[in-house]
Amino acid sequence: MDLFKDKVVIVTGAGSGIGKELCKQLAGLGAHIVLSDINKESCDKSVSEINKVGGKAYGEQLDVTDYEAFEKHIKDAAAKMGKIDYIFNNAGTAVAGELRDLEVEHWKKTIDVNLNGVFYGSLVAYKLMVKQGFGHIVNISSIEGMMPFPGNSPYVATKYAVLGFTQTLWLEAGHYGVNVSAVCPGFIQTPIFDTVQMVKIDREKALAKQALFLKTLSITPEKCVKIILKGVAKNKPIIPVSGFAHVVWRLSRWMPIKVMKAVRKDFNKWRDTVRLPD
Repeated sequence: MDLFKDKVVIVTGAGSGIGKELCKQLAGLGAHIVLSDINKESCDKSVSEINKVGGKAYGEQLDVTDYEAFEKHIKDAAAKMGKIDYIFNNAGTAVAGELRDLEVEHWKKTIDVNLNGVFYGSLVAYKLMVKQGFGHIVNISSIEGMMPFPGNSPYVATKYAVLGFTQTLWLEAGHYGVNVSAVCPGFIQTPIFDTVQMVKIDREKALAKQALFLKTLSITPEKCVKIILKGVAKNKPIIPVSGFAHVVWRLSRWMPIKVMKAVRKDFNKWRDTVRLPD
């Protein structure tokens, strides 16, 4: 896709998973990549891997919940590179557990990273892009932003909010030449399920129970990113990623109550198996 050649692209959460793969593929398409991640070591590694194979990238450690730092990161990139063509607000976090087992700190952290981090990046980049008269903001929502999933309420809340926020920005931004997309990945084969914090859940049993489900319905980060970039290139406002995500999107709109009842029934069985005793 020549569309990305020589474009300046900012990617948050670029040290692993979808973010890292986005950087690799975009660099392979000739883009100049500005990476960030809260984990400096993983960010530096991603930069090194891209530059080693002839890509063009630099990066820095960034906590997306720090507005001033995020603003500086974007403005410095624009000053250094002369423009910002794309920003992928990808950084995210999650905590698994029923609401009765969570603490307010779990909520605050998830909201701060997944929602405020997306808002901060969008706000700063959007103002720059309006002045430029061009640009594309890509915010990573989730399949869990289209349909509620139990045992993950803070994450679901943020991803619903990201989808709604991004759609609203899409309505506003077109007049100024700025494109906006919300990406809703299904299940992607990343380490997130191995590393996500779990509260009062037997991790071994939970992962074992999910294994067949994930093997059947998940896709690789490489395939995920190809779908994302194809959707961005076509300027799609909403980009469901994977066949499962498309099915969920349609079912949740056509028959939301039936879907919720089915999910609740399945979750009740799951709870009995994996929840640790009080």
